[in-house]
Amino acid sequence: MDLSLSTRTVPGAGGDRTVVEVGGEIDVYTAPKLREQLVELVNDGSYHLVVDMEGVDFLDSTGLGVLVGGLKRVRAHEGSLRLVCNQERILKIFRITGLTKVFPIHTSVDEAVNAVD
Repeated sequence: MDLSLSTRTVPGAGGDRTVVEVGGEIDVYTAPKLREQLVELVNDGSYHLVVDMEGVDFLDSTGLGVLVGGLKRVRAHEGSLRLVCNQERILKIFRITGLTKVFPIHTSVDEAVNAVD
């Protein structure tokens, strides 16, 4: 399975948010593509990101590492990285690793975009 990525800017309650829609598998083979996208967005001045993971079928530790790295990058610029996920199998990974305490996880893009930092 491959990884699909698309981005768009959405106005939110706390200002513009960049939504990264992710589909497919985030694993050791595809995670570098997501990493590159997040790095490029931050380098271009997008510091408030929403990663929509509703289309993600699989997430491994490499993918988790990319998301943590993205969070560190935006926080270095006083930014935020919010996740959108309703899939129990993906949410379970965040709970087991304790990352539910690190990432704000929302049930919809609209909810994440309008959350105030």
